[in-house]
Amino acid sequence: MSPARVRPVLVAAAAALLLAACHATPRPLPQPAPVSPRWQPVELVLPAGANGRPVPRDATRCGGRWYVVGGLVDPAGETRPAAWSSSDGVTWSPISVRAQTFYGRQHVLYAVACRDDGMAALGAKTGGVHGNPRTGTWVWRPGGPLREVPAAFELFGGPRAVSASRLAAGPGGWLVAGARADGAAVWSSPDAEGFVLREGVAELAGDGRGRTAAYDVTAVGPGWLVVGSLLPPGATARTPLSWFSADGRVWRRVALPVPAGAAGAAERVVAADGGPVAAGPVGDRFAVWRACDGCGPSSGGSAGTGQGWRRVGGFGSAGPGVSSVDALAASGGRLVAVTGDGASRRLWMSGDGGASWLPVITPVPAPDGGDAALAVAVRDDGMLMVVDDGKASRAWWGVLSVVDR
Repeated sequence: MSPARVRPVLVAAAAALLLAACHATPRPLPQPAPVSPRWQPVELVLPAGANGRPVPRDATRCGGRWYVVGGLVDPAGETRPAAWSSSDGVTWSPISVRAQTFYGRQHVLYAVACRDDGMAALGAKTGGVHGNPRTGTWVWRPGGPLREVPAAFELFGGPRAVSASRLAAGPGGWLVAGARADGAAVWSSPDAEGFVLREGVAELAGDGRGRTAAYDVTAVGPGWLVVGSLLPPGATARTPLSWFSADGRVWRRVALPVPAGAAGAAERVVAADGGPVAAGPVGDRFAVWRACDGCGPSSGGSAGTGQGWRRVGGFGSAGPGVSSVDALAASGGRLVAVTGDGASRRLWMSGDGGASWLPVITPVPAPDGGDAALAVAVRDDGMLMVVDDGKASRAWWGVLSVVDR
């Protein structure tokens, strides 16, 4: 065969191979293995003389101690507040509880924060003519009981009440984030012994730009960083927002970046190595943002104050239903998140500050919705997980290997 005839044959053969490759089934890329902690069950011991089962709702760690808060439910369905502490995350002891009001004696504690000198919690019980949550605060100091802090009904309730979502502790005191009738609001206290409501505050509350809501808060130095959402006038989809305040009184608003046309919210925020990290559903995934210097619409601010944000990663599938980030915890460069999709809750972990995430294998499935809950707290070498499926509750300590980090 002459060279002139060989060339077209080779070209035709190459084209045929290329065409076959285009139609061949592509090999799937290898998927990273999920994180598989070595789980061991731990027991949340009942207080002396108590009847019923624990219903844990939140967990945290600070100052070398771990805390779980929630309640106890007896066979008749009646509830009472409960809390536990541990020095190692494995052996737990109940904290004595001192309620002072009719609804306080029925509270289930649903949010907890701590610092070296103590712990505080939010509790609620549905009641009254309209069946609204009767919300209150609790405070604990080492050596004493967890005490209910009596307050006027309209501090957290009343006709303007919407939500009291989360609380945080820092050098500047304690702060609760939530919403009132006119949008995002906060409650501040120097010692968690009594809170002052701040509603209708410029930039924090809703205005002509839309209705705001606050979902979570973390301390940033002596100040505060709150995250939430904005619902513009006439819109049906939210967009993520954050607010920073040096004193809990004057607030600065910053939008978090999202793809054009995408909707979502910043539902959780946590202080982490390198600056605060926020997470929430955006579009069909869960988004992760990090506060930064010289980025975002308000560049040039101090690091970690939320004056600028950059999106550093995403994970999972938010799905078409009601999806949420229910918890976010940090220790060093590790982040742990709990997400829900309306049917089940999942646990996720990042070892690089939020850029990449892996699912975490849990010892039991965790449902989403109803009376179910999944809460976590983490340190460098292990994590605590508490699950309530609405019928039974369990707790585990998970050992994390060097590979998991």
